[in-house]
Amino acid sequence: MRHPILIATLLAGGLTVSACAEKKTDAAVERAFQDINVIDESDLSDVMLTVADPNEAIDYFTRTLKQYPDRIDLRRGLARSLVRAKRNTEAVAAWTRVTQMEGATEDDKVDLADALIRAGEWDRAKTVLDSVPPTHETFKRYRLEAMVADAKKDWKRADSFYEIAVGLTTRPAGVLNNWGYSKLTRGDYAAAERLFGDAIRQDPTLFTAKNNLVLARGAQRNYSLPVIPMEQTERAQLLYTLALTAVKQGDTRIAKGLLQEAIDTHPQHFEEAVRSLRALETS
Repeated sequence: MRHPILIATLLAGGLTVSACAEKKTDAAVERAFQDINVIDESDLSDVMLTVADPNEAIDYFTRTLKQYPDRIDLRRGLARSLVRAKRNTEAVAAWTRVTQMEGATEDDKVDLADALIRAGEWDRAKTVLDSVPPTHETFKRYRLEAMVADAKKDWKRADSFYEIAVGLTTRPAGVLNNWGYSKLTRGDYAAAERLFGDAIRQDPTLFTAKNNLVLARGAQRNYSLPVIPMEQTERAQLLYTLALTAVKQGDTRIAKGLLQEAIDTHPQHFEEAVRSLRALETS
């Protein structure tokens, strides 16, 4: 008579164990899917920060932050996207919030300073950079320090920071170009020419440095093009820059020749050079 009771008990126990096992399996599956979602979300954030349209990225991070308002990585993503979109005032507010959150780093302060510079708030940017300990030695920190010193016309500190920044990156072309432009604005044309040349050697595609190099040479009344890599269209543009520099310094005869050479060199119709040449010939 006890067998039916025993069987029922065993069945009940088996069902209970089975139910528990099923719950554990469901929980494990749920956790696994949560992990997958986190990975997918991380990948999506990376995509948004690199290849996506910055305004689309802003929309993505704004939506996601409604679900996870305390996630600092999403706050950083929003702030970086605002910088990419050139929405500088909003970027300043976003980076300020990041620096006030738990888990904020010294890099976040540097990024805030970057946003402040883009927004034209140089004094506040200097205050933020001053709050970063000197032991935090990164390329971006010293590049921004150099820019702030430049804005203050503190040339000695600017040169020191530019030199440090160059030593902290494997791609110094941009900072060498900035340093050269700083020298150009001070009237140190020879030093500017050297730095622009260094920038071009590091990145032969950097047209801004090529144009600045021509400006530095023209300021010294050297109206010959430097021996640097250039395409035909770039050559025409650089000749045009030299011509305008010559005009500025009163060398109009040389300017006319450079303008004509720019027109002849350009593979298409060079409207700006044509207008400038006509203006010189009628003046």
